[in-house]
Amino acid sequence: QVQLVESGGGLVQAGGSLRLSCTVFGNIFSINNMGWYRQAPGKQREMVAVSTSGGSTNYADSVKGRFTISRENAKNTAYLHMNSLKPEDTAVYYCNGLVHKTTFSIVEVWGQGTLVTVSS
Repeated sequence: QVQLVESGGGLVQAGGSLRLSCTVFGNIFSINNMGWYRQAPGKQREMVAVSTSGGSTNYADSVKGRFTISRENAKNTAYLHMNSLKPEDTAVYYCNGLVHKTTFSIVEVWGQGTLVTVSS
């Protein structure tokens, strides 16, 4: 069974920084994309940042220049570095991964979510 475990959420003041971590556990062959999504109360889940296995990244317009996604492949871990946080960044942040269990078997896995609260 493949699991994504997140950590790093919490309460921070506007203008502050946080780093989220997401680690893939389980018997896997390789990891393709890893990304971060968020869902604020009463809103739909939205993409925040995605990193491909080839090194490409994509960001939501609302976080460009403030958030950075990175990966530490040896540890099967992705990070979301969040700077200049705003109250509107308050949400539950979910890690997402496209994971090859074997060469020909790929699954999409979600983490349990970690709450980020930005106070004004």
